[in-house]
Amino acid sequence: MTRTARLGRCGVLVLTGLFGAWLGAVAAQAEDANKADIDALKKSLAKYEDYTAAVRDLYLSTVGCVHYSGEKIDGAMYYPKGAMGIHFVNVPSIGRPLDPMKPNVLIYEPTKKGLKLVGVEWLVPLTPDTKEAPTLFGQKFMGPMEGHYPLIPREFVHYDLHAWLFRDNPNGMFTPTNPNVKCSKAEFPMLEKPTKMMPGPM
Repeated sequence: MTRTARLGRCGVLVLTGLFGAWLGAVAAQAEDANKADIDALKKSLAKYEDYTAAVRDLYLSTVGCVHYSGEKIDGAMYYPKGAMGIHFVNVPSIGRPLDPMKPNVLIYEPTKKGLKLVGVEWLVPLTPDTKEAPTLFGQKFMGPMEGHYPLIPREFVHYDLHAWLFRDNPNGMFTPTNPNVKCSKAEFPMLEKPTKMMPGPM
């Protein structure tokens, strides 16, 4: 290899390294921005640790504690084994512009000491005007999918995004199910089948 070729190769390696470092810095800045937003969201939701405050703000319980076996079905969403808990849905907020500071759903885990707030969820209906899947906090929503029958009508085709803000999830904060959340203390545990995927922007 000639000296010129060696210098050229070193230059490429240096540029590659600089570009990689720049991408890493951009990603870190995005994570920091998302972390600040998530911390603000958690602080704003602290009052809902008392589920009666959620009810007063029209977050109404769907009663069943939803969990999944981890079953994979062709043409259906994949939910790793774990729970989604009890959903308290603010129906009037669904279909309005997406608000990162006001999730449509609060998620509670039944425990010996009562209901514990563990996460939240945003729901976005699929409409003829939908051009792409929505995103929040740098995360792409899952879907589109049918409604989670029997608690939600199948006709409610939508996208959703879960965030386990108040309970660690080994599969990631935005994974739809959480193996650390249990329905064993629930009065109405509901083992659901994976929800059918529907055509639409993904």
